[in-house]
Amino acid sequence: MEIVGLVLTGLGYGLVLASLAYGALALWRVASLGRAAPVPAATLPPITILKPVCGLEPGLYENLRSFCDQDYPEFQILFGLRDEADPARPTLERLVAEFPARRAELVVDGRVIGTNLKISNVANMLPRARYDILAISDADCRVGRDYLRGLAAAFADPGVGAATCLYGAKPARPGLASRLGAMFVNEWFLPSVLVALLTEPLEYCFGATMAVRRAALEAIGGIEALASYLADDHMLGRLAAARGHRVALARPVVELQVDEPGLAALLRHELRWGRTMRTVRPLGYAMSFVTDALPLSILLALATGLAWPAAILVAAALALRLLMHRVAAKRLGIEGAGSALLVPLRDLLNFAVRAASFLGRGVQWRERGFSVRPDGRMVGRTIERTKGFEVTS
Repeated sequence: MEIVGLVLTGLGYGLVLASLAYGALALWRVASLGRAAPVPAATLPPITILKPVCGLEPGLYENLRSFCDQDYPEFQILFGLRDEADPARPTLERLVAEFPARRAELVVDGRVIGTNLKISNVANMLPRARYDILAISDADCRVGRDYLRGLAAAFADPGVGAATCLYGAKPARPGLASRLGAMFVNEWFLPSVLVALLTEPLEYCFGATMAVRRAALEAIGGIEALASYLADDHMLGRLAAARGHRVALARPVVELQVDEPGLAALLRHELRWGRTMRTVRPLGYAMSFVTDALPLSILLALATGLAWPAAILVAAALALRLLMHRVAAKRLGIEGAGSALLVPLRDLLNFAVRAASFLGRGVQWRERGFSVRPDGRMVGRTIERTKGFEVTS
Protein backbone atom coordinates (compact mmCIF):
# COMPACT_ATOMS: atom_id res chain seq x y z
CA MET A 1 0.00 0.00 0.00
CA GLU A 2 2.92 2.30 0.71
CA ILE A 3 4.19 1.78 -2.86
CA VAL A 4 0.72 2.56 -4.26
CA GLY A 5 0.63 5.73 -2.20
CA LEU A 6 4.03 6.80 -3.50
CA VAL A 7 2.97 6.13 -7.09
CA LEU A 8 -0.25 8.14 -6.67
CA THR A 9 1.65 10.99 -5.04
CA GLY A 10 4.16 10.96 -7.91
CA LEU A 11 1.33 11.05 -10.44
CA GLY A 12 -0.23 13.96 -8.56
CA TYR A 13 2.99 15.95 -8.68
CA GLY A 14 3.37 15.12 -12.38
CA LEU A 15 -0.16 16.30 -13.15
CA VAL A 16 0.34 19.58 -11.30
CA LEU A 17 3.68 20.21 -13.02
CA ALA A 18 2.05 19.54 -16.41
CA SER A 19 -0.72 21.94 -15.46
CA LEU A 20 1.81 24.63 -14.53
CA ALA A 21 3.56 24.11 -17.87
CA TYR A 22 0.23 24.57 -19.62
CA GLY A 23 -0.39 27.76 -17.62
CA ALA A 24 2.97 29.19 -18.68
CA LEU A 25 2.25 28.37 -22.33
CA ALA A 26 -1.23 29.90 -22.13
CA LEU A 27 0.22 33.04 -20.53
CA TRP A 28 2.72 33.41 -23.37
CA ARG A 29 -0.03 32.97 -25.99
CA VAL A 30 -2.23 35.64 -24.42
CA ALA A 31 0.74 38.01 -23.98
CA SER A 32 1.44 37.63 -27.71
CA LEU A 33 -2.14 38.36 -28.73
CA GLY A 34 -2.54 41.24 -31.13
CA ARG A 35 1.13 41.91 -31.74
CA ALA A 36 0.96 40.96 -35.43
CA ALA A 37 -0.13 43.81 -37.70
CA PRO A 38 -3.55 43.32 -39.28
CA VAL A 39 -3.45 42.19 -42.90
CA PRO A 40 -5.23 44.71 -45.15
CA ALA A 41 -7.81 43.27 -47.53
CA ALA A 42 -6.84 43.40 -51.19
CA THR A 43 -10.52 43.68 -52.11
CA LEU A 44 -13.58 44.65 -50.10
CA PRO A 45 -16.45 42.40 -51.20
CA PRO A 46 -19.95 43.33 -50.05
CA ILE A 47 -21.04 41.54 -46.87
CA THR A 48 -24.40 40.81 -45.25
CA ILE A 49 -24.49 40.86 -41.43
CA LEU A 50 -27.26 38.81 -39.80
CA LYS A 51 -28.11 39.59 -36.17
CA PRO A 52 -30.60 37.22 -34.49
CA VAL A 53 -32.08 38.96 -31.46
CA CYS A 54 -34.23 37.74 -28.59
CA GLY A 55 -35.03 40.10 -25.75
CA LEU A 56 -33.77 43.48 -24.59
CA GLU A 57 -30.30 42.83 -23.24
CA PRO A 58 -28.19 45.46 -21.42
CA GLY A 59 -26.31 47.56 -23.95
CA LEU A 60 -28.23 46.10 -26.90
CA TYR A 61 -28.41 49.39 -28.81
CA GLU A 62 -24.67 50.04 -28.42
CA ASN A 63 -23.82 46.45 -29.34
CA LEU A 64 -25.87 46.46 -32.54
CA ARG A 65 -24.92 49.99 -33.50
CA SER A 66 -21.24 49.00 -33.55
CA PHE A 67 -22.03 46.59 -36.40
CA CYS A 68 -23.89 49.32 -38.30
CA ASP A 69 -21.15 51.93 -37.92
CA GLN A 70 -18.44 50.20 -39.94
CA ASP A 71 -15.61 51.70 -41.97
CA TYR A 72 -16.58 49.63 -45.00
CA PRO A 73 -17.88 50.65 -48.42
CA GLU A 74 -20.78 48.27 -48.97
CA PHE A 75 -22.63 46.02 -46.54
CA GLN A 76 -26.12 45.13 -45.44
CA ILE A 77 -27.34 44.47 -41.91
CA LEU A 78 -30.41 42.40 -41.08
CA PHE A 79 -31.98 42.15 -37.63
CA GLY A 80 -34.17 39.14 -36.87
CA LEU A 81 -36.93 38.66 -34.29
CA ARG A 82 -39.20 35.68 -33.80
CA ASP A 83 -41.89 37.49 -31.81
CA GLU A 84 -43.65 40.69 -32.90
CA ALA A 85 -43.98 41.72 -29.25
CA ASP A 86 -40.29 41.22 -28.44
CA PRO A 87 -39.17 44.13 -26.19
CA ALA A 88 -36.09 44.59 -28.39
CA ARG A 89 -38.23 45.65 -31.36
CA PRO A 90 -38.19 49.43 -30.70
CA THR A 91 -34.39 49.33 -30.47
CA LEU A 92 -34.11 47.51 -33.80
CA GLU A 93 -36.57 49.87 -35.49
CA ARG A 94 -34.51 52.81 -34.22
CA LEU A 95 -31.37 51.35 -35.80
CA VAL A 96 -33.14 50.64 -39.10
CA ALA A 97 -34.23 54.29 -39.24
CA GLU A 98 -30.76 55.50 -38.24
CA PHE A 99 -28.83 53.55 -40.91
CA PRO A 100 -30.82 53.50 -44.16
CA ALA A 101 -27.60 53.71 -46.19
CA ARG A 102 -26.54 50.36 -44.72
CA ARG A 103 -29.69 48.70 -46.06
CA ALA A 104 -30.68 47.91 -42.48
CA GLU A 105 -33.86 45.83 -42.26
CA LEU A 106 -35.90 44.16 -39.54
CA VAL A 107 -37.30 40.68 -40.23
CA VAL A 108 -39.99 39.40 -37.86
CA ASP A 109 -40.86 35.75 -38.48
CA GLY A 110 -41.81 32.98 -36.04
CA ARG A 111 -41.16 30.08 -38.42
CA VAL A 112 -39.29 27.21 -36.73
CA ILE A 113 -37.02 24.75 -38.56
CA GLY A 114 -35.44 22.96 -35.57
CA THR A 115 -34.84 22.99 -31.84
CA ASN A 116 -32.17 25.71 -32.13
CA LEU A 117 -34.38 28.77 -32.47
CA LYS A 118 -31.43 31.08 -33.06
CA ILE A 119 -30.80 29.20 -36.30
CA SER A 120 -34.50 29.40 -37.17
CA ASN A 121 -34.18 33.16 -36.74
CA VAL A 122 -31.18 33.23 -39.10
CA ALA A 123 -33.00 31.06 -41.64
CA ASN A 124 -35.89 33.50 -41.68
CA MET A 125 -33.53 36.39 -42.47
CA LEU A 126 -31.55 34.63 -45.21
CA PRO A 127 -34.02 35.22 -48.07
CA ARG A 128 -33.41 38.98 -47.58
CA ALA A 129 -29.60 38.63 -47.67
CA ARG A 130 -28.17 40.37 -50.74
CA TYR A 131 -24.53 39.34 -50.66
CA ASP A 132 -22.46 36.17 -50.88
CA ILE A 133 -20.44 36.60 -47.68
CA LEU A 134 -22.71 36.16 -44.67
CA ALA A 135 -21.60 37.19 -41.16
CA ILE A 136 -23.75 35.84 -38.31
CA SER A 137 -23.07 37.29 -34.88
CA ASP A 138 -24.75 37.10 -31.48
CA ALA A 139 -26.55 40.17 -30.13
CA ASP A 140 -24.33 40.46 -27.03
CA CYS A 141 -21.24 41.30 -29.09
CA ARG A 142 -19.63 44.68 -29.79
CA VAL A 143 -17.00 45.43 -32.44
CA GLY A 144 -14.65 48.14 -33.67
CA ARG A 145 -15.09 50.01 -36.94
CA ASP A 146 -12.50 47.80 -38.70
CA TYR A 147 -14.45 44.58 -38.02
CA LEU A 148 -15.67 44.02 -41.60
CA ARG A 149 -12.27 44.89 -43.06
CA GLY A 150 -10.79 42.12 -40.92
CA LEU A 151 -13.37 39.65 -42.22
CA ALA A 152 -12.70 40.71 -45.80
CA ALA A 153 -8.98 40.02 -45.33
CA ALA A 154 -9.79 36.50 -44.11
CA PHE A 155 -11.85 35.80 -47.24
CA ALA A 156 -9.16 37.10 -49.61
CA ASP A 157 -8.02 33.46 -49.90
CA PRO A 158 -10.51 31.72 -52.23
CA GLY A 159 -9.96 28.46 -50.32
CA VAL A 160 -11.51 29.97 -47.19
CA GLY A 161 -15.15 28.98 -46.86
CA ALA A 162 -15.75 30.23 -43.31
CA ALA A 163 -14.12 32.61 -40.86
CA THR A 164 -14.48 33.43 -37.20
CA CYS A 165 -13.09 35.79 -34.55
CA LEU A 166 -11.67 35.42 -31.08
CA TYR A 167 -13.44 37.32 -28.36
CA GLY A 168 -12.85 38.81 -24.95
CA ALA A 169 -15.53 39.66 -22.40
CA LYS A 170 -16.71 42.60 -20.34
CA PRO A 171 -19.47 42.61 -17.69
CA ALA A 172 -22.66 44.14 -19.11
CA ARG A 173 -23.96 44.84 -15.61
CA PRO A 174 -22.36 45.29 -12.19
CA GLY A 175 -22.32 42.26 -9.96
CA LEU A 176 -20.29 39.23 -9.00
CA ALA A 177 -21.83 36.80 -11.51
CA SER A 178 -21.16 38.94 -14.60
CA ARG A 179 -17.60 39.63 -13.46
CA LEU A 180 -16.94 35.92 -12.93
CA GLY A 181 -18.45 35.17 -16.34
CA ALA A 182 -16.16 37.68 -18.02
CA MET A 183 -13.15 36.24 -16.21
CA PHE A 184 -14.01 32.77 -17.52
CA VAL A 185 -13.90 34.01 -21.11
CA ASN A 186 -10.77 36.14 -20.78
CA GLU A 187 -8.66 33.95 -18.51
CA TRP A 188 -9.72 30.41 -19.36
CA PHE A 189 -11.62 30.09 -22.62
CA LEU A 190 -9.53 32.48 -24.75
CA PRO A 191 -6.16 31.07 -23.55
CA SER A 192 -7.36 27.48 -24.15
CA VAL A 193 -8.26 28.34 -27.75
CA LEU A 194 -4.91 30.04 -28.36
CA VAL A 195 -3.04 27.01 -27.03
CA ALA A 196 -5.18 24.57 -29.05
CA LEU A 197 -4.41 26.46 -32.27
CA LEU A 198 -0.73 25.62 -31.81
CA THR A 199 -1.40 21.92 -32.36
CA GLU A 200 -4.52 21.65 -34.53
CA PRO A 201 -6.10 23.40 -37.51
CA LEU A 202 -9.06 25.66 -36.93
CA GLU A 203 -12.15 23.66 -37.86
CA TYR A 204 -14.85 25.42 -35.87
CA CYS A 205 -16.37 28.88 -35.43
CA PHE A 206 -17.38 30.97 -32.43
CA GLY A 207 -20.78 32.59 -31.91
CA ALA A 208 -19.08 36.01 -31.77
CA THR A 209 -18.67 35.64 -35.55
CA MET A 210 -19.74 32.86 -37.89
CA ALA A 211 -18.87 34.19 -41.34
CA VAL A 212 -19.41 31.93 -44.35
CA ARG A 213 -19.51 32.10 -48.11
CA ARG A 214 -22.98 31.41 -49.43
CA ALA A 215 -21.58 28.62 -51.65
CA ALA A 216 -19.94 26.93 -48.65
CA LEU A 217 -23.18 27.18 -46.67
CA GLU A 218 -25.12 25.59 -49.52
CA ALA A 219 -22.50 22.83 -49.77
CA ILE A 220 -23.19 21.71 -46.18
CA GLY A 221 -26.94 21.58 -46.81
CA GLY A 222 -27.79 25.19 -46.02
CA ILE A 223 -28.51 26.75 -42.66
CA GLU A 224 -30.99 23.90 -42.08
CA ALA A 225 -28.02 21.60 -41.43
CA LEU A 226 -27.45 23.45 -38.13
CA ALA A 227 -31.09 23.69 -37.07
CA SER A 228 -31.01 21.15 -34.22
CA TYR A 229 -27.44 21.53 -32.94
CA LEU A 230 -26.72 23.30 -29.68
CA ALA A 231 -23.18 24.24 -30.79
CA ASP A 232 -24.26 25.68 -34.15
CA ASP A 233 -21.05 27.74 -34.39
CA HIS A 234 -18.83 24.71 -33.86
CA MET A 235 -20.83 22.62 -36.34
CA LEU A 236 -20.72 25.27 -39.07
CA GLY A 237 -16.92 25.20 -39.05
CA ARG A 238 -16.76 21.43 -38.77
CA LEU A 239 -19.16 20.82 -41.66
CA ALA A 240 -17.44 23.40 -43.87
CA ALA A 241 -14.02 21.88 -43.17
CA ALA A 242 -15.35 18.38 -43.89
CA ARG A 243 -16.25 19.57 -47.40
CA GLY A 244 -12.80 20.92 -48.10
CA HIS A 245 -13.27 24.57 -47.11
CA ARG A 246 -10.70 26.22 -44.89
CA VAL A 247 -11.83 27.98 -41.71
CA ALA A 248 -9.86 31.18 -41.12
CA LEU A 249 -9.28 33.19 -37.97
CA ALA A 250 -9.99 36.84 -38.75
CA ARG A 251 -7.95 39.55 -37.01
CA PRO A 252 -10.64 41.46 -35.08
CA VAL A 253 -11.15 40.47 -31.44
CA VAL A 254 -14.83 40.90 -30.62
CA GLU A 255 -16.00 42.20 -27.25
CA LEU A 256 -18.62 40.01 -25.59
CA GLN A 257 -20.99 41.69 -23.13
CA VAL A 258 -21.56 39.25 -20.27
CA ASP A 259 -24.95 39.59 -18.59
CA GLU A 260 -25.45 37.15 -15.73
CA PRO A 261 -28.27 38.12 -13.32
CA GLY A 262 -26.97 35.83 -10.57
CA LEU A 263 -24.67 32.96 -9.67
CA ALA A 264 -27.33 30.33 -10.43
CA ALA A 265 -27.72 31.70 -13.96
CA LEU A 266 -23.94 31.76 -14.40
CA LEU A 267 -23.57 28.14 -13.32
CA ARG A 268 -26.41 27.01 -15.62
CA HIS A 269 -24.80 28.86 -18.51
CA GLU A 270 -21.33 27.42 -17.89
CA LEU A 271 -22.67 23.91 -17.30
CA ARG A 272 -24.49 24.14 -20.63
CA TRP A 273 -21.28 25.27 -22.29
CA GLY A 274 -19.28 22.49 -20.61
CA ARG A 275 -21.69 19.74 -21.64
CA THR A 276 -21.76 21.13 -25.16
CA MET A 277 -17.96 21.07 -25.42
CA ARG A 278 -17.84 17.61 -23.87
CA THR A 279 -20.11 16.46 -26.71
CA VAL A 280 -18.39 18.14 -29.66
CA ARG A 281 -14.77 17.75 -28.44
CA PRO A 282 -14.87 14.75 -26.08
CA LEU A 283 -11.14 13.98 -25.90
CA GLY A 284 -10.00 17.60 -25.71
CA TYR A 285 -12.57 18.39 -23.06
CA ALA A 286 -11.67 15.32 -21.02
CA MET A 287 -8.05 16.51 -21.00
CA SER A 288 -9.02 20.04 -20.00
CA PHE A 289 -8.50 19.29 -16.30
CA VAL A 290 -4.84 20.05 -17.02
CA THR A 291 -5.85 23.71 -17.22
CA ASP A 292 -6.85 23.72 -13.53
CA ALA A 293 -3.44 24.28 -11.97
CA LEU A 294 -4.65 26.08 -8.86
CA PRO A 295 -7.39 23.58 -7.80
CA LEU A 296 -5.14 20.62 -8.64
CA SER A 297 -2.23 22.01 -6.63
CA ILE A 298 -4.55 22.69 -3.67
CA LEU A 299 -5.84 19.10 -3.80
CA LEU A 300 -2.25 17.83 -3.94
CA ALA A 301 -1.27 19.95 -0.94
CA LEU A 302 -4.22 18.61 1.07
CA ALA A 303 -3.49 15.02 0.03
CA THR A 304 0.16 15.31 1.10
CA GLY A 305 -0.60 16.90 4.43
CA LEU A 306 0.53 20.35 3.27
CA ALA A 307 4.02 19.09 2.42
CA TRP A 308 6.33 21.97 1.49
CA PRO A 309 6.91 20.89 -2.16
CA ALA A 310 3.14 20.87 -2.73
CA ALA A 311 2.78 24.23 -0.96
CA ILE A 312 5.38 25.71 -3.32
CA LEU A 313 3.35 24.43 -6.29
CA VAL A 314 0.22 26.10 -4.89
CA ALA A 315 2.10 29.39 -4.69
CA ALA A 316 3.41 28.96 -8.25
CA ALA A 317 -0.07 28.16 -9.58
CA LEU A 318 -1.56 31.19 -7.85
CA ALA A 319 1.21 33.46 -9.17
CA LEU A 320 0.63 32.21 -12.73
CA ARG A 321 -3.11 32.80 -12.49
CA LEU A 322 -2.72 36.29 -11.08
CA LEU A 323 -0.32 37.10 -13.89
CA MET A 324 -2.80 35.70 -16.44
CA HIS A 325 -5.52 37.88 -14.93
CA ARG A 326 -3.40 40.99 -15.38
CA VAL A 327 -2.00 40.17 -18.83
CA ALA A 328 -5.40 39.20 -20.29
CA ALA A 329 -6.94 42.49 -19.15
CA LYS A 330 -4.06 44.44 -20.67
CA ARG A 331 -3.91 42.59 -24.01
CA LEU A 332 -7.69 42.69 -24.47
CA GLY A 333 -7.95 46.28 -23.32
CA ILE A 334 -10.74 45.31 -20.92
CA GLU A 335 -10.12 46.69 -17.47
CA GLY A 336 -12.58 46.02 -14.67
CA ALA A 337 -13.69 42.65 -16.02
CA GLY A 338 -12.91 41.11 -12.65
CA SER A 339 -10.77 41.42 -9.54
CA ALA A 340 -7.57 39.58 -8.73
CA LEU A 341 -9.24 38.66 -5.42
CA LEU A 342 -11.79 36.62 -7.41
CA VAL A 343 -9.17 34.43 -9.13
CA PRO A 344 -9.29 31.54 -6.58
CA LEU A 345 -13.10 31.52 -6.61
CA ARG A 346 -13.16 31.63 -10.42
CA ASP A 347 -10.80 28.66 -10.65
CA LEU A 348 -12.65 26.57 -8.08
CA LEU A 349 -15.89 27.22 -9.99
CA ASN A 350 -14.20 26.10 -13.23
CA PHE A 351 -13.17 22.86 -11.57
CA ALA A 352 -16.62 22.21 -10.06
CA VAL A 353 -18.49 22.94 -13.31
CA ARG A 354 -16.13 20.74 -15.30
CA ALA A 355 -16.69 17.85 -12.89
CA ALA A 356 -20.48 18.36 -13.00
CA SER A 357 -20.45 18.42 -16.81
CA PHE A 358 -19.59 14.71 -16.82
CA LEU A 359 -22.60 13.79 -14.69
CA GLY A 360 -25.33 14.13 -17.33
CA ARG A 361 -26.37 15.52 -20.71
CA GLY A 362 -29.16 17.87 -19.64
CA VAL A 363 -28.83 21.59 -20.32
CA GLN A 364 -31.07 24.47 -19.32
CA TRP A 365 -31.74 27.80 -20.99
CA ARG A 366 -34.33 30.28 -19.77
CA GLU A 367 -35.98 27.64 -17.60
CA ARG A 368 -36.44 25.18 -20.46
CA GLY A 369 -34.64 21.87 -20.56
CA PHE A 370 -32.94 19.93 -23.35
CA SER A 371 -30.81 16.84 -23.57
CA VAL A 372 -27.75 16.91 -25.81
CA ARG A 373 -27.27 13.74 -27.85
CA PRO A 374 -23.77 12.35 -28.43
CA ASP A 375 -23.83 13.84 -31.95
CA GLY A 376 -24.50 17.31 -30.53
CA ARG A 377 -28.18 17.56 -31.45
CA MET A 378 -30.66 18.97 -28.92
CA VAL A 379 -33.71 16.98 -27.92
CA GLY A 380 -36.54 18.94 -26.31
CA ARG A 381 -40.11 18.13 -25.42
CA THR A 382 -41.68 19.63 -28.56
CA ILE A 383 -40.98 22.56 -30.83
CA GLU A 384 -44.24 24.21 -29.74
CA ARG A 385 -43.27 24.16 -26.07
CA THR A 386 -40.06 26.05 -26.84
CA LYS A 387 -41.80 28.97 -28.53
CA GLY A 388 -39.91 32.18 -27.75
CA PHE A 389 -36.90 30.24 -26.51
CA GLU A 390 -33.60 31.33 -28.01
CA VAL A 391 -30.67 28.92 -27.89
CA THR A 392 -27.18 30.27 -28.34
CA SER A 393 -23.84 28.56 -27.98
